[in-house]
Amino acid sequence: MVGVGAGLGLGMEGTSCGALLKELQQIWAEVGESESEKNKVLLDIERECLEVYRRKVDDANRTRVQLHQSVAAKESEVASLMATLGEHKLYLKKDKGVVSLKEQLAAVVPVLENLKCKKEERIKQLSDVRSQIEKIRFELSEFNDQGDNASSLAADEHDLSTRTLNSYQAQLRALQKDKSERLRKVLEYINEVHSLCGVLGIDFGSTVNEVHPSLHQNGVEQSRNISNSTLEGLASTISKLKAERKSRIHKMRETMESLCQLWKLMDSPEEEKRQFSKVMSSLILPEEGITSPGVLSQEKIEKMEAEVERLTKLKTSRLKEIVKKRRTELEEICQNAHIEPDVSTAPEQTDALIDSGLIDPSELLANIESQILKAKEESLSRKDIMDRINKWIAACDEEAWLEEYNQDPKRYSAGRGAHINLKRAEKARILVIKIPSMVDNLINRTFAWENARNKPFLYDGVSIKLDDQ
Repeated sequence: MVGVGAGLGLGMEGTSCGALLKELQQIWAEVGESESEKNKVLLDIERECLEVYRRKVDDANRTRVQLHQSVAAKESEVASLMATLGEHKLYLKKDKGVVSLKEQLAAVVPVLENLKCKKEERIKQLSDVRSQIEKIRFELSEFNDQGDNASSLAADEHDLSTRTLNSYQAQLRALQKDKSERLRKVLEYINEVHSLCGVLGIDFGSTVNEVHPSLHQNGVEQSRNISNSTLEGLASTISKLKAERKSRIHKMRETMESLCQLWKLMDSPEEEKRQFSKVMSSLILPEEGITSPGVLSQEKIEKMEAEVERLTKLKTSRLKEIVKKRRTELEEICQNAHIEPDVSTAPEQTDALIDSGLIDPSELLANIESQILKAKEESLSRKDIMDRINKWIAACDEEAWLEEYNQDPKRYSAGRGAHINLKRAEKARILVIKIPSMVDNLINRTFAWENARNKPFLYDGVSIKLDDQ
């Protein structure tokens, strides 16, 4: 037993256990422990060490088994995922005799994780493609009753190969091409319907809803139905709206013509006309060029018709007032130019003509307008002579004042205003000296005017007598 103890001691030399054994032997030596007791203690120590070793070996063995199982499970999962994904690149197992189990596990884990990521990405790709396919098929269908398409959109996790993905993508591209052409046509129709509804003042939403409710849905997740029946319905709607536009344009042009005649006849102010200026500027355009929102609305038509009705009722009562107003304008022009107005349109005559119905009111107004134009032209031609007549009359007035001033015996007194009158008298004497030349010049210009127009120059209906001044 001593040999066993010595062997145990030698095996642990240089370790903490060896140091403890030496310390124990020193203690036994000091104590004087018997050899039998020493051997008993050493045997107990050896037995306990063996038990510890056995437990550690069992633990290590279990760990080895678990690692074997883990490596096998992960390699099996890798093989399954590669088959599902259609991966042709083989996973090369390392030589188990050379590589440890932990190294094998460390090598297979990243491969497995990468394949799992590929699987999730492939499932997402297939789900997205199928979802788009179902959405387009739904849009192309005659009846948009989508229902629950979760089952049709679910990806088959047993076939996630690139070949399957490519097949679905090819289907999607074909459907997208068809959808793109149909959508272009639908959007073109919708824009035309929107434009026509805007011009006609018709509710766009209710109009397209009659074709299909999806055409007026603005939500991001909403899809427009682009089936054959929708395209046909939009084409029919456009045809009806164009017919309505043509009918309204014809009706409004007739109404506007009547309105313009009444405006001219009644000399309506610009404020009354301004409210219809936009409609007027639109109605002169070709049919396709009328695009202003609401310009052909039923409200505009009713407003124009109401204005025609209102002016028609006021026409008779306002005719005399309009004629009188234009006649007054003619008389003011003639008065300023010292011309005699035409007596044929005098108020007493025009009132009688209107009351009797012997003359068309528009002809009467046209006659007065012609007289106004003629009076303005003659006033302009007489302006130079009238300016000289006014200067001559002013000079004659100053001459008369100077005569009175010269006869005033107190004109040189130091009274109030004497200095001012003295200065005026000096200017008046200078002006009086110029009167003969002013008269000669005025006579020459008057003769020239009369010769050019072959008629006498009349001032308030009479000839100017310059010799009497």
